[in-house]
Amino acid sequence: MSVRIVAAAVSLLIAALISPDHWLKIGLFLIPYFIVGYDVVWGAISNILRGQVFDEKFLMALATLGAFATGEYLEAVAVMLFYQVGELFQSIAVGKSRRSIAQLMDIRPDRAMVLREGKETEVSPDQVEIGETIVVYPGEKISLDGVVLQGETTVDTAALTGESLPRSCKVGDEVLSGSVNLSGLIHIRVEKSFEQSTVFKILELVENSALKKARAERFISRFAKYYTPCVVIAAAALALIPPLFLGGWQDWLHRALIFLVVSCPCALVISVPLSFFGGIGGASRKGILIKGGSDLEALAKVQTVVFDKTGTLTTGNFSVVEIVAEDCSNQELLELVALAESHSNHPIAQSICAKYAGELDRARVSDLKEVVGQGICATVDGRSIYAGNEVLMRSAGVTEPLPKLKGTAIYVAIDGSYTGFIRIYDELKPDAKEAVLQLRKQKITKLVMLSGDAVSKATLIAEQLKLDRVEAELLPQQKVEIFEQILEENQAGTVAFVGDGINDAPVLARADVGIAMGAMGSDAAIEAADVVLMDDQLKKLPLAVDIAKRTMRIVWQNIIFSLVVKGLVLLLGAFGIAGIWLAVFADVGVMVIAILNAMRALK
Repeated sequence: MSVRIVAAAVSLLIAALISPDHWLKIGLFLIPYFIVGYDVVWGAISNILRGQVFDEKFLMALATLGAFATGEYLEAVAVMLFYQVGELFQSIAVGKSRRSIAQLMDIRPDRAMVLREGKETEVSPDQVEIGETIVVYPGEKISLDGVVLQGETTVDTAALTGESLPRSCKVGDEVLSGSVNLSGLIHIRVEKSFEQSTVFKILELVENSALKKARAERFISRFAKYYTPCVVIAAAALALIPPLFLGGWQDWLHRALIFLVVSCPCALVISVPLSFFGGIGGASRKGILIKGGSDLEALAKVQTVVFDKTGTLTTGNFSVVEIVAEDCSNQELLELVALAESHSNHPIAQSICAKYAGELDRARVSDLKEVVGQGICATVDGRSIYAGNEVLMRSAGVTEPLPKLKGTAIYVAIDGSYTGFIRIYDELKPDAKEAVLQLRKQKITKLVMLSGDAVSKATLIAEQLKLDRVEAELLPQQKVEIFEQILEENQAGTVAFVGDGINDAPVLARADVGIAMGAMGSDAAIEAADVVLMDDQLKKLPLAVDIAKRTMRIVWQNIIFSLVVKGLVLLLGAFGIAGIWLAVFADVGVMVIAILNAMRALK
């Protein structure tokens, strides 16, 4: 296209400088015209034969051929030349946007080295079965999700999460397809098939994003469908009706041609979808996957954000924050409870054992019994140890009132007597407070938390983050019911839900905008969500909202600018004030400006 434009410009200059007789002059101007515009004319003819008459190619072909018919040869070629310059700008802009997506697409692994019968065999990733072992050398992409069986390394997850800092991995750690093995040879046990792997799902989300058009995009498509035939009819009326009363056929025909050039809806038809495409591409580079233009548009209008607690606002990792003992030292109480909990895989038990940090001789423990939903009973060094909630304390024979504590309280009874408590918190994510603060600055009017956890624990987290409302002890169906109420109460804007667990999937699907917390979240949550934050950084949420709002500002800037300029020049052209060069600016100039503006959405 660049070569065609340059060749047409040079031959146009030559034709303009030579002043031969009439027919030779037409021939000289037709050379640059067909060099730069043959595809537009042929496209218009092809569309007419298929019954698709009214589009921008038809308008440009009609306007320029009409200019030839009225002797405006220079203007005819110039209009087509500048139109193609605008199309070149469009292809450059789309190419830039596609390259930003292509950087993400580059995470697709081409091969996997699988161990079969003791030998390394190179196969396609979709031929590897769950449970098989793959070998990944330094510098190679990890082709499938799995767990490290052998070796240590660091992996680059930037393409998945936008996080530039490499992550250390050792035996037992989970690794995700699409990340790059940086330093060590590792063996990985495959946990998911290629179709269920992280990289495949990400690529599928990005490839399908163009299918979900925003309301503004659908409006522009419908607008162009009805706008173009109306413009052609108006131009025909301008060329035929006034001369019947005022005369001057050629002058009115020229005005009608100017009308056609100006009215071409290229700026809107190109720049609006390009803005959405740029916004989605720019977000993907930050580790934020937005599944379509409609989701980006809804995200820009968010007024209420509803959070899940565990794994979303909190890490899901428990830590001991207070030990209070009676009739023994705090350290002794911790040791006895850690021994009783040492056989359990429960996160609370693991946090108590981690707090003790010493050697735990499990031979000292006998008569172990875990009571689901209450706690644990065991005999340690011949002493009866009960550690758990109030209900367990009553079954241990404790009758005295127990202290009311915020957070998770592990009460302890030794030989039937209350001996103290260990208080545990589910830790806030490091960026939770900053994320909430940024959302407030973005004028999000209401922040709500829905949790299945106990009221005391949920209230504590809500107080720390200064949320507007908290609902606790909810079953999955109750979460949906409460969320339905919030949707009904919300009069302005949209409602977003942020979650990560499988029990969040129904609410994510019901929300105006469902936002899943990353590749580490459950498959069901990611499938149900409209937006996926590809890591567990909550600070990406206000960034996603900011990208969406900025993209929508660019969309409306282009719509308003295009309509205002075109409307003004259409009026001037109809009254004979605007010439062909102003018409070229109103068409191609506005299109180029709109495209350049749309490209800002990529940044």
